[in-house]
Amino acid sequence: MVLLIMAAGSGSRYGKLKQFDELGPKGEFLMEFSIYDAIHNGFNHIVLITKKENKDFLHEYLRDKIDNSIKIDVVVQEINNLPNNIIADPNRQKPWGTAHAVWCARNYIDTDFAIINADDYYGQNAFKNASEFFKTSHDYTNYGLVSYRLKNTLSKFGSVSRGVCKVSNGKLISINEHLNIEKTNNIIKDQTTGNILSENDFVSMNFWLCRANFFNYLEDYISNEIKNLEDTKKSEIYIPYAAQKLLTTNIISIDAIDSDSEWFGVTYKEDKENSVERLNSFTEEGIYPSPLW
Repeated sequence: MVLLIMAAGSGSRYGKLKQFDELGPKGEFLMEFSIYDAIHNGFNHIVLITKKENKDFLHEYLRDKIDNSIKIDVVVQEINNLPNNIIADPNRQKPWGTAHAVWCARNYIDTDFAIINADDYYGQNAFKNASEFFKTSHDYTNYGLVSYRLKNTLSKFGSVSRGVCKVSNGKLISINEHLNIEKTNNIIKDQTTGNILSENDFVSMNFWLCRANFFNYLEDYISNEIKNLEDTKKSEIYIPYAAQKLLTTNIISIDAIDSDSEWFGVTYKEDKENSVERLNSFTEEGIYPSPLW
């Protein structure tokens, strides 16, 4: 099984490249705990998507720590790497978004794979449940989404963007993107739309369980979407929208898989203290060794 980690973001709200912030007790990156959990649940190939300037550093950093039995590939998300010979806007500088980031790994993955963000902590049970999905489901039209309760994914320091899931009988029906969610006076609301949300709503944290054929679907999706972008310099193409398109056209089904875990991350720089404290407590409780590797 393959774990694909998206580590190409800019961290605009955080103030620096949060993927490489030293949050663990021995200075580990947050993504290292996900890699550790994945390996202990049967994942044996790690693929990271990052920027060109981080490629060599990231490969050397992880290769020195992780056993050689685990394959590691670091892939660059390049702006000009587009399907069907599409020519990028020459004035564009930012990446094309998460769907494009995943597509850039197409030459490195030919089997089932999970997708996660580098700057999120997903929890050990989440990887256990992801591994169980791949071991028990062999239908190449059946995908999975490891989901979390909304109340456990908020930040005390500002709004967050979340894809709120509609689920029926364990299947994902739809994802509704909310871009400005905050909790005030015990009410969780999308400040942009005014919609009030339930604290127990399941949300996507970009922990997708995919088949190798996803790359072919993404190629078609990106080719179509890029023609319709409002702003070819800044607009992005996202995984949830690609998944939703495949879902509504009955090309795939998506199992909604409860993570059985608590999420935390570093959306804002003020979130760092909580993340450091949580990782320290996990180490003190013996959940993780220290140093991790």
